[in-house]
Amino acid sequence: MNSVMADLPLDQVRTLLAVVDEGTFDAAAAALHVTPSAISQRVKALEQRTGRVLLLRTKPVRPTESGEVLVRLARQVARLERDAYAELGLSGTGEPTRVSVAVNADSLATWFLGVLTRVPEELRLYFELRREDEDHTAALLREGAVMAAVTSSPDAVPGCSVRSLGRMRYVPVAAPDFAARHLGGPLEQVLLDVPVVTFDRRDDFQDGFVRRLTRGRSGASALRHYVPTSEGFVDAVAAGLGWGLVPEAQADPLLRTGRLVGLAPGRTVDVPLYWQQWKLDSPALAQVAETVTATAAEALRG
Repeated sequence: MNSVMADLPLDQVRTLLAVVDEGTFDAAAAALHVTPSAISQRVKALEQRTGRVLLLRTKPVRPTESGEVLVRLARQVARLERDAYAELGLSGTGEPTRVSVAVNADSLATWFLGVLTRVPEELRLYFELRREDEDHTAALLREGAVMAAVTSSPDAVPGCSVRSLGRMRYVPVAAPDFAARHLGGPLEQVLLDVPVVTFDRRDDFQDGFVRRLTRGRSGASALRHYVPTSEGFVDAVAAGLGWGLVPEAQADPLLRTGRLVGLAPGRTVDVPLYWQQWKLDSPALAQVAETVTATAAEALRG
């Protein structure tokens, strides 16, 4: 750490983080109680020292790929500082510790919130959750925007550790009336033309299911409803707007009461989930990781 600080002055790294977080040089100056000129000089000095452009001067300002590396460093240093002060009894302010985590919507709706209730209160942690698709949460880790994430990637982001959580199972379902009206023939044929519910325009989960049924010949129908919340997605399918792949934990009670029917017994989709976090000797992060792992072991398939 000492060599890093000698090579990269901490005030310059913190200034870069402030500019990224605040969005403009003027706002960063106000947050750090210095002049905009001082902010500009520090950033330029850091860019000269590293030999790289660190910021895109857009509105709001965005870090370059090299800038993301230093932003992540700044957040990690801040985390270690807070932990060190707490261990030395020097925190003084009594402020709780913020833990930022990226989580996919389906995990939030089914099992992840249980993690928050199981973290010991004496740790005085509070959570900033960022909802993001499990295929894209790793990007927030790379940017340094979060310190941990539930992700579908087993490949560790640089500077992070990774552990398996289990598999979230999805079931293809529809409302009974919808199935009676639209799904009278072989699935690999009828699903090409009937309405489907998807999460958003990046969601190709249902398309992948249909491609597997058709051996790659086609995805789901172009007749689709975009419903970007996990609970809203399930409600839309149960209301008969279209068919969809629903997490087993949400589908089971609706299947038992007859509000949903399964479309293809035995044809489920399992999505492996992983926990990635910064490689820091942080008691707060370690406790969260243990609680996440224990909760996932109860809620997900092994």
